[in-house]
Amino acid sequence: MLYEAVLLFGIFFSADFLFDLLIQSHNESILRHGRQLYLFLVIGAYFIYFWRHSGQTLPMQTWRIKIVARDMSALTFKQACLRYCAAWMWVFPALACNYLFGIKQWPGVIVFFIGLAAWAFMSHLDKNGQFIHDKFAGTQLISLPKKKNELK
Repeated sequence: MLYEAVLLFGIFFSADFLFDLLIQSHNESILRHGRQLYLFLVIGAYFIYFWRHSGQTLPMQTWRIKIVARDMSALTFKQACLRYCAAWMWVFPALACNYLFGIKQWPGVIVFFIGLAAWAFMSHLDKNGQFIHDKFAGTQLISLPKKKNELK
């Protein structure tokens, strides 16, 4: 996830910069929701594109992880979209708690990471070790074998 976050930072920064260039926003508060929707769609396009075409983002290739449908076929557009939207459940409960209870600064960061850890832990409750968003979208993560020419 950390490797993916580093790549997403570049995509996020570039998309946000492009938004500012195109909109030339001077009043941030007016365009805040439009910017959030735009960035949500840009990040979604990144994941959906790679999941549909190769089943892997660059970090997934590095770790030899691939996303496939339950029948081991490539993801459909609908499955990729469902998985992307459902994957936001990693962060939504913690963000909602922070918002509802007015938790800010470091305590909010702690709640955020507790929420991430709790969501990740829930994969241990599944007999196949799959995440809830994969079950919802009808997808699964598989490990790919090492190639013969890879160093041990």
